[in-house]
Amino acid sequence: MDAKLPDIAMAEHLAGRIVAVDAAKLPAAARDKCQETLIDVTGLCIAARNEDYVKAAIGGWDEDGPCTAIGHTRALSAAGAAFVNGNAAHGEDFDDTFEGGPVHAGAVIVPAVLAVAERHAVNGKAALEGIAVGIEIMCRLGLVAPKMVHKAGFHPTAVFGAMGAAAAVGKALGLDKKQIVDAFGVVGSMASGLIEYLAEGTWTKRMHAGWAGQSGMRAALLARSGFSGPRTVFEGAHGFFHGFANTTKGDFDAVTGDFGIRWLTQTLAFKLYPCGTMTHPYIDCARRLGARGIRPDDVAEMVCDVGEGTVHRLWEPLAAKQTPRNGYAGKFSQPYCIAAGFIRGTVGLSDFSDAAVSEPAVVALAKKVRYRIDPDNPYPNNFTGHIRATLRDGSVVEERQPHMRGGAHEPLTRKDIEDKFLLNARHGGYDAGRAEAALKLASNVFGGRIDLSALRG
Repeated sequence: MDAKLPDIAMAEHLAGRIVAVDAAKLPAAARDKCQETLIDVTGLCIAARNEDYVKAAIGGWDEDGPCTAIGHTRALSAAGAAFVNGNAAHGEDFDDTFEGGPVHAGAVIVPAVLAVAERHAVNGKAALEGIAVGIEIMCRLGLVAPKMVHKAGFHPTAVFGAMGAAAAVGKALGLDKKQIVDAFGVVGSMASGLIEYLAEGTWTKRMHAGWAGQSGMRAALLARSGFSGPRTVFEGAHGFFHGFANTTKGDFDAVTGDFGIRWLTQTLAFKLYPCGTMTHPYIDCARRLGARGIRPDDVAEMVCDVGEGTVHRLWEPLAAKQTPRNGYAGKFSQPYCIAAGFIRGTVGLSDFSDAAVSEPAVVALAKKVRYRIDPDNPYPNNFTGHIRATLRDGSVVEERQPHMRGGAHEPLTRKDIEDKFLLNARHGGYDAGRAEAALKLASNVFGGRIDLSALRG
């Protein structure tokens, strides 16, 4: 059996590349994206600080310590801070995404690295390197067997996030190659995250980013202490992709081939709407249709051409998606998001309350929205939108969106991201002065010693 094992496993290839990463040699675009991601994540944590699921997350973590739960007075253990901040950052589905995956890297990696930095006196340079490495690994793992993890019933952010966090924390703590290999091997047995939350709009997706972050941290610390893990954790007969994608075959070169040379990190997309990524181009189309002056009662039906890989999360069962049972379920309902964008002119945080998704006019229009699978849809390589609306007088109007705004084709500016931060901070109850101070802190984390205590309370 040993003869069938590779001489150099994928984790060993990766570990060598990770150890060699130097912040001074990162492309400026990758450094900037790491900084922008940290700003965005911090703002999202503040935005969600008063939400019930965040209060439940902090209340259910029975470990105090020296680390900051952003927006809360209580300080937690490093694992607790990574968990709570990951919950908050991902909870409103307003966090960054990778268009080729999709995964939400910032909500996993940033909280994990910041927590370990506070606990273990990691400096800004090492934190930057850890964040860059963790984001990169999450993005690249999503390219090995596209769509297969979702198809198997798992949340890619959760399972790839555990691997990314192990690497990120390992790099930030200065682990050697053998220790990073062990960290990968250990965290493979910690990775988890079912997508059954789709059934009734329950909260478990919200915890996936935080759970992955603290799992990666624990794995890295175990490896640093000498705990061993299988070096063939990725490609092995009983390894990560076998378990989470039902395959041991895939494009593994997408992970290791040019790692450290070409940085996918710099292509991360930032969201303009707080809901499932693939809904965004369709919201844009719906907003433009609504802006034409078409009344909801004038619409007989709306038919959306969609990628097959999005159907099980955003479209089916269709009757349930047309009438989401609560605000959180609305975030993963393409018909609801389209109806809300058409009628309200935009889709924001307030559009995902239980009352908002039950508004009669929006529900009535959502029931007129259906889909058809377009075999030529480029998902997951590109997120597009197309709505064909048939009106009661028999006329047909269409709108198309060729890409996700905020992504590689139409990126947000630094000012856009800072404006989003300030809006999120106000949503979380910060006044203008406190919001500006928090933005200044988040914008300078990589400059030296990391102290987040000003973000408490």
